[in-house]
Amino acid sequence: MTDVDVAIIGAGFAGIGMALALQKANRESFILLERAGDVGGTWRENTYPGIGCDVPAHLYGFADHPRPDWSQTYATGSEIQEYLRDVAAEQGITARAVFDSPLRRARWSENAWHLDTGRTGAQTITAQSLVLACGRLTQPRLPDVSGIESFPGPVMHTARWDHSVAVAGRRFAVVGTGASAVQLVPELVRRGASVTLFQRTPAWILPRGGEIYTTEQQRRLASDPWALADLRADLYREGESRLASRSGDRRAAAVAHEAARAHLAAQVRDAALRDALTPRYPFGCKRVLLSDDFYPALDAGEVTLEPSALVAVEGRTLVSDDGNAYEVDALVLATGFETTQQPYADLVEGEAGQTLAEHWSDGMTSLGSTVVAGFPDLYVLNGPNASLGHNSAVLMAEAQAAFVVRSLAERGGHPRRVRAEAERAYTREIVERSVGTSWLAEGCRNWYVDERSGRLTLLWPGSVQAFHDRLARIGPGDFEPASVGLLEGRS
Repeated sequence: MTDVDVAIIGAGFAGIGMALALQKANRESFILLERAGDVGGTWRENTYPGIGCDVPAHLYGFADHPRPDWSQTYATGSEIQEYLRDVAAEQGITARAVFDSPLRRARWSENAWHLDTGRTGAQTITAQSLVLACGRLTQPRLPDVSGIESFPGPVMHTARWDHSVAVAGRRFAVVGTGASAVQLVPELVRRGASVTLFQRTPAWILPRGGEIYTTEQQRRLASDPWALADLRADLYREGESRLASRSGDRRAAAVAHEAARAHLAAQVRDAALRDALTPRYPFGCKRVLLSDDFYPALDAGEVTLEPSALVAVEGRTLVSDDGNAYEVDALVLATGFETTQQPYADLVEGEAGQTLAEHWSDGMTSLGSTVVAGFPDLYVLNGPNASLGHNSAVLMAEAQAAFVVRSLAERGGHPRRVRAEAERAYTREIVERSVGTSWLAEGCRNWYVDERSGRLTLLWPGSVQAFHDRLARIGPGDFEPASVGLLEGRS
């Protein structure tokens, strides 16, 4: 049996960031468990052609570990994966991680978390505190399409890309027009594929822009830490300024809406195609995408747009909701992930024997997007209302990690139990903050809202600074007295 103060599940940005925060606070009794054989999370799992980040690279990194030699404004997936590997190795995180150890069960008992992993011959791990840094985009969402099992060619989700599949000269079908598809489709065309794109709902797309950094720019940033810090600060402010247009501010949304329409008009000449690519929902309702090459690929006739969903597969023939049929050689599902019902939630059993999934049966809830009533000393990073639609998600994970470190210091040798009313009050706050936003607008459907309750459960409906401020207001009154436990009347 292994005994530690803190067990971290997941070695992506959140898990590595948590480990870095613990080390910085001189808390060395922790273990990091990773289901795969390498660090990286999203950037390890997603390797499809064209993958990159739509947050500027100099903001999409740990505050204490800047990288002056990013190759371009928006880093590729492989470059981000390299960054995570480098930071984890240089800071000793890799050496402390236990790989190929998927969490099978976590159970609170006798004032500690007892963890079972899938590692062969592994013993139970006991931890005073458990940090779930499992990510929110980990379980691919697969569409329920009649006959899909009959397709004789390769079928793959974008997060499970099969690099053994040849691209040049083959007929690919891509299902979905979200962030992954917008990056993938132009790259498939560049590699010589013929592409049919099934679009259920078009996306608002803005110009991506950016630049390739010169060697001189990289050298300047490497030699001048202040210039590097200033660049990050500027990018942060730019990100915060985008909240208004994404969240439903009418004036800001109107400006961004017109910019997106102008981008579409400038890049797509055919009026019928432009109409098919124009969303019918408010700007900001769904994730706003960035691309300079998606529209040109369609405008050039290199991609066949099917403006309806895939509903049936008959051998190599794909049938759309509009009744159109297409013969293809490979099928790619760019259909996103299970977001509102996190796969790890079934594995975590709290103080009353209830699983996290059961506690969240009406949608995810928490206090401070991090701690959950009924689950002592449990911290969830990138969980309820901790995502962003306007700025870098790494900023949120680092804020949560700092909160965890503070909470551990305040623990005082006793389990921390969130008051149920504190969690309910925070949930009401989120509901009130969400009123009038584009995410809950009429006619809007997105992966930020849990359909079971109609609540916004993924996004934080405010600025990054507001999130920092809200975490700072969490105090002793939000937790049960140290002497109060399940057997002493805790509800």
